[in-house]
Amino acid sequence: MQNDLLHELEVRGFINQCSNMDALNDALNNGKITAYLGSDPTADSLHVGHLVPVMMMRWLQRFGHRPLMLVGGATGRIGDPSGRDSGRPMMTEEVLAKNIAGLKKSYSKFLHFGEGKSDALIVDNYDWMKNYSHMDFLAQFGTDFTVPRMLSMESVKRRLDNGMTFLEFNYMTFQAVDFLTLYNKYGCSLQLCGADQWGNAVMGIELIRKKLGKEAFVLSTALITDAAGNKIGKSAGNAVWVNEDKLSPYEYWQYFRNTPDELVEKFLKIFTEIPMDEIEKLGKLQGAELNEAKKVLARAATTIAHGADAANAAETAAAALFAGGADMDNVPTKEIKMDASMGVLDFLCAAGLFDSKSDARRMIEQGGIQIDGEKLTDWRATIEPKSEFMVQRGKKTHLKVVVK
Repeated sequence: MQNDLLHELEVRGFINQCSNMDALNDALNNGKITAYLGSDPTADSLHVGHLVPVMMMRWLQRFGHRPLMLVGGATGRIGDPSGRDSGRPMMTEEVLAKNIAGLKKSYSKFLHFGEGKSDALIVDNYDWMKNYSHMDFLAQFGTDFTVPRMLSMESVKRRLDNGMTFLEFNYMTFQAVDFLTLYNKYGCSLQLCGADQWGNAVMGIELIRKKLGKEAFVLSTALITDAAGNKIGKSAGNAVWVNEDKLSPYEYWQYFRNTPDELVEKFLKIFTEIPMDEIEKLGKLQGAELNEAKKVLARAATTIAHGADAANAAETAAAALFAGGADMDNVPTKEIKMDASMGVLDFLCAAGLFDSKSDARRMIEQGGIQIDGEKLTDWRATIEPKSEFMVQRGKKTHLKVVVK
């Protein structure tokens, strides 16, 4: 009989690949398990691209299993080569600490932490990796990994021609030791991961089999892409951040509200906990009615990440911008100093809408900027100071600029 959790994950489209589906099904039917999901602290927040396995972990907890959320304080010092054409920049200890705190904040939005049997726990692999000297690590694990096996990994093969370092080459061994450590300490028998982490994760179950003679499992999810088919992520330049200090709940809501038509049903299954029978009804909507399904998606996804009050406030703000007559206090706001007239390019950069004047100029020339409802046509124009401005960039980005 298929386990209820696996059935839920399957019908919602989470499952991409499993190391041994039949054995995992039996393990889940025989009792509660502990699973882990890791993320390196390359930024101080998760983004939507991370959330597919996080939501899968949320379902695992709902079915009574225990989540371990690993922040890679050690692996973050190496840099994961998976899916990359160049090495990651090294981070200072201060940046690592800031990013780890941000990841913990993100995880707490999706999972319940505590001391109960199914309550989530955050672990940091630096806590055990820092205890190994180089000689200790080689003595304990050096013969458990063969070079041909490591070279067969896709993450390694794609980097061999453009300078993969020995530092990065060790990444998969660290991740494998993480799984072994969590198995020994917490009885963790399952790793969840994105499809790009499959090779690294499989090394972990191989190490557990060699060292302990036990079977562990890996369950991967497909990667989420944007409308152009690009992977959503920080390095791809299209990250939709989870923490509100990096992206407002309104902008988070807008991201899901603007989901492409063909992805609405898929996103409802993955990013919400709406029952499947209701999702099937919403997925059948067409034309203008599909916009209502997008609002349902945006409200449900934002409620999980930011709470019901923030989701309702975002929807109210959107109504103010597009329908008129509603409270606009929840529109994203930026304060700037403006003592005298300011060139429009300086104004847009000061408001944080562009990183460079050339980008701002290009958008104006394309007709993509409105200030207080009027389209800008001249990038040489100046802005006279007043208490606040409503700025629109493109069709989706709105910002209230308040002058100090």
